[in-house]
Amino acid sequence: MNRALRRVSLACLVMFVLLLVNVNWLQGFDAASLASEPGNGRTFSEQFQFQRGSIVTADQKVIAESRLNKNLGEYQRHYPVGPVYAPITGYDSLFSATGIEQAENKQLSGSDPALAVHNLIDLVTGKPKKGATVQLTINSAAQEAAFSALQAQGRQAGVVALNPQTGAVLALASYPTFDPNQLATLNGSKLVRNDKRLLRDPNQPLLNRALNDTFPPGSTFKIVTSSAAMTDRGITQDTPVYAPTRLRLPGVSQPLINFDGEACDNGSNPTGTGKVPLIFAFTVSCNTVFGNLGLQLGGAKLKQQATLYGMNNPRLAIPLPVTQSNFPLYEDRAQAAGAAIGQESDTVTPLQEAMLSAAVANKGTLMKPYMVDKVTAPDLTPLSTTQPTVLSHPVSPTVAGELTQMMITVTQSPQGTAHATADVPGIVIAAKTGTAQTGINNSGLDDAVFTCFAPAANPQIAVGVVVRGGGLGADASAPIAVKIIQAYLAAVGK
Repeated sequence: MNRALRRVSLACLVMFVLLLVNVNWLQGFDAASLASEPGNGRTFSEQFQFQRGSIVTADQKVIAESRLNKNLGEYQRHYPVGPVYAPITGYDSLFSATGIEQAENKQLSGSDPALAVHNLIDLVTGKPKKGATVQLTINSAAQEAAFSALQAQGRQAGVVALNPQTGAVLALASYPTFDPNQLATLNGSKLVRNDKRLLRDPNQPLLNRALNDTFPPGSTFKIVTSSAAMTDRGITQDTPVYAPTRLRLPGVSQPLINFDGEACDNGSNPTGTGKVPLIFAFTVSCNTVFGNLGLQLGGAKLKQQATLYGMNNPRLAIPLPVTQSNFPLYEDRAQAAGAAIGQESDTVTPLQEAMLSAAVANKGTLMKPYMVDKVTAPDLTPLSTTQPTVLSHPVSPTVAGELTQMMITVTQSPQGTAHATADVPGIVIAAKTGTAQTGINNSGLDDAVFTCFAPAANPQIAVGVVVRGGGLGADASAPIAVKIIQAYLAAVGK
């Protein structure tokens, strides 16, 4: 063989080897990523040829399923009670997906490796391929009560209810909402029109306000400030605390005042120069008391306590992504005082509000929130089940017990800020109200914030509610939480 022929032969051999390596790489290692590429026409077409798995609630209510479109001969996603569960299910459209549809797509579409054996059996037996069923922790009674209550008050709002003992999400609602059926159409032109209309809507119906919108916590943050003071300073609910009518702040000309400039008076402090028990200050929500505690504790200790309650966590997912609730490090003492009453740059999601109460209700242990209970193969074989896990220990059981007693007075004491709206016959609710001054609402009203758990003696549910522009915390948000609690306890027979 002459030299030229040898070179050509070697070049062909090298190219043949490279071709074999490339083919094996594509088939053995890169197949999954190629299949998920948006431009993969074969995968795009295939996804509508089989039945996608259903999404069901904890009590087996179907909230997303695939039905055969006889006109097109393809499966189309259908949401039986679309707007009620839209913040949970999201949507599965021709071009994209959100919510549980996106987070659990591999299971619902049947492409998860755990379903490979089941898909192979179906291929052998001739059964059509079908995705897995995803069962959520959502209770339909609580969810529907949440949606109805938000719809009735008509403002931008979000609410989350948790099982404090496990972290399971019992309800998650956002308002205004949308109908995911409008985005599940197989008509591309119609889909684009509907999508553009929703995106242009100034009320942002596609925004999940329960998880991805943040608000100032207002006085509900006094749970965190109380926790820090009890843990760091060893005070109790009965400890006398300084309760001025006007609290002077270092380096600031404007003093911190209570609501309407009132004195924090339990009958022994009419001039606002003395002290009151911490539990009284919490019951009537004295700003000056908690602002002064913020001055004493400082920004670092407040941030540490807030982080233990779940704030400043960029990785929280349920599995839907959750926007981080923030409590920055306030080095300025005057800012720390404002932050201690839930103002300054403090921000929380409604989920975070529910987590505050859930930690107290669970004797100081905060469970990691989750919304997927289990995944089941088409042949009913269990594929995965979520086990509750501890996220943190914000306070000791002793401190949690003291906080519980303080939160009970908010609804049970005649002086409590939620006595008129959350004193429910037969159910003792432990709560904290918040009125968050944002200055951004056209209505001129503050945001209404409410966090609570019930029954206080045997907690089964914790709720966080935020109503944008709702005014005083108890007025707009507390009735929403009450309706959810009543619906859930009635459904589970508690």
